[in-house]
Amino acid sequence: MPNTAERAMGKLTARRGERWLGVLAVGGVAATVAMGLWVTPPDAEEGNVFRIIYLHVPAAWLAYLSFLVVLIGSVAYLVTKRTRWDWLAAASAEVGVLFTGLTLVLGSIWAKPVWGTWWTWDPRLTTTAVLFLIYVGYLAVRKLPDSPARRARWAAVVGIVGFVDVPIVHLSVVWWRSQHQAPALLHVAPRMAPVMAAGLMTGVAAFTILYAYLVTLRLRVGRLEDRAVAEALSPRLGRSAEELMDEAASPQEVRAHG
Repeated sequence: MPNTAERAMGKLTARRGERWLGVLAVGGVAATVAMGLWVTPPDAEEGNVFRIIYLHVPAAWLAYLSFLVVLIGSVAYLVTKRTRWDWLAAASAEVGVLFTGLTLVLGSIWAKPVWGTWWTWDPRLTTTAVLFLIYVGYLAVRKLPDSPARRARWAAVVGIVGFVDVPIVHLSVVWWRSQHQAPALLHVAPRMAPVMAAGLMTGVAAFTILYAYLVTLRLRVGRLEDRAVAEALSPRLGRSAEELMDEAASPQEVRAHG
């Protein structure tokens, strides 16, 4: 199973797959904007301000998805010791922090006209802010001056434990008294007018493709960074950059430096 996933990830992150994802992401975001601004009608209660849902909910969904991939990559790294899983977890965490921050900003913009304030310590808002800080901490752990293998293990543990907050965020509006609406995809979308639900689903699909594109782009940048380091070390170690990069991706190398 890990080998199958690795092969699929390799095809997706190839330059051709990356280009197709970029094209689809641009088209999907454009379709989301068109649906949200011009095709869907204003909400009966909130009016045009409700249109922000077509960005806010997909951004929140992407935060969940990003940190789920961090969880999967972290577990896979601890089991296989293959650094490509650690790279995937790191790339997904960076994108997840971006979308969690976007979720908080869009939510604040929506809250101002609806609740009369930019921020309130509502359970959903508070747990989402905690989620943002957890994965900012995850990225900080990855910058610690330690051996790459030990740093990757620590980050994997944070990535696994930190995911506990994701279901807490999602269920916070059910568990505690909250001003926030119920989970949109499960409860609001089925009760929406079909065209509004279609707009929301378009946004979710578009942001999912955008997530895949950003992760593949970040993985390629990471590989270029690793190559630059390998080429700098190659003359000092008397070994080719390709050999050093192959060793860095192997479980044996990770165990030797752990």
